[in-house]
Order: sequence, then structure tokens, then C-alpha cells
Amino acid sequence: MKVLVVDDDRAIAETVRRTMVAQGWTAAVADNGLDGYAEACSGDFDIIVLDIMMPGRNGYEVVRDLRKAGVWTPILMLTAKDGEYDQVDAFDFGADDYLTKPFSVAVLVARMRALVRRGAPERPTVLEVGDLRLDPAAHTVRRGDTPIELAPREFALLTLLMRNTGIAVSKQRILESVWDVNYEGGDNVVEVYIHHLRKHIDAPFGCATVQTVRGVGYRLVPAEV
Repeated sequence: MKVLVVDDDRAIAETVRRTMVAQGWTAAVADNGLDGYAEACSGDFDIIVLDIMMPGRNGYEVVRDLRKAGVWTPILMLTAKDGEYDQVDAFDFGADDYLTKPFSVAVLVARMRALVRRGAPERPTVLEVGDLRLDPAAHTVRRGDTPIELAPREFALLTLLMRNTGIAVSKQRILESVWDVNYEGGDNVVEVYIHHLRKHIDAPFGCATVQTVRGVGYRLVPAEV
């Protein structure tokens, strides 16, 4: 498998490159957004690890333009920024996952393997699961014709679940993706936000699309008609 690492921090890029080589992968490195974009467009990569704050072109611009160009290679954003809006922005522009620096190498490898297993299917601009529609760019959610207002963290949680429709997403992955890998609180915060999400997207409509997978986490399924 082949990975592209785009990061202007040479120490981080080299750490990721060495890790991938140790896993038996082939790795290419670019140290700025312009070269990273060109490499991603011309190379045949299984996954891209992309920093946000870079010279030439930032990571948001790179992922946005790659998706516009029809490049659907899975992208994991790797950055020192860790605010909730940064994570929502990463998903809005078309990223598949998000890790903050400093990061666990074991977690990085596991998340990359999961993205590669999922492959690189073309993804629509608007996410749809049954009559539930989420528009990342417009930051809107609808159930049928009814608009639904969500807080930023709820929106990020729903985006993650909708991008993994039918798949059980663990509490740990939710914490790392919707909060960040260095979050030190308990995982009960996930249950609280799942409860909030159900109140907004399920309860008013008499459906149960957010399911609990006992001992694992949660998954989103289409509402039964």
C-alpha cells in the first residue's frame, strides 16, 4: 500500500514515513501544500496524511480542491490544531478522519488501516441516510422537509456517524474524532451527546436511527418507513 504524507514539519513527516515503511507500506513525502496537491493528483495513493497549517496552500484548501478534482483517496488530517470547529471544518471540506499532534503511532496506524479498508468511493456533497440529509458545506441538517438545528459538536458527531452508515463506531473513535486524541475526560460524554442527537433527529419524528451497539458504540441506520 502507498501513503502520501504532506507536512511541513519534517520531524513529524519522517516519523510517519518511517512508521509506514515499518508496516510494509511505500511512503512519499511533500513538505508544502502545493507539492502535496500535485503529488496527490498525479500519484496512485491508498491514503493521504495531510497537515492543516502549511506554506503554499493549507490543508483545508488541499482537501477541498482534491475533492473538487474528483480525487477520492481517503484523507486523514494530522495537525496541532484541536478546536472543535477545526474538526468540523476538516469534515466539511472532505476529510475522512482527524488526529491532533502529539499523536499515538499505534492509533495513527489503526485509523489509517481502517480508512484503507473502507476504500475510496466517490462521496456525494450532501450526505443522505433515508430521509435524513446533512450538507457539510451549508452546515444544515434536515429530516424530510424539516430543518434541524444542531450545536457544532452534535453536527460533527452526526457527520461521523453518517459517513459510517451501518457501521458500529466505537466510543473511543468518537472521542478521538469529535473531541480529540488527547481528550482526558470520561467516555460518558459520548452518551450525553448521543442522547442530545437522538432528541433532535429521532424523537420528534418517531424513529430510532441512532442505535446502541452494546459493548462497542453506536451506528446510524436509515429510518424504517
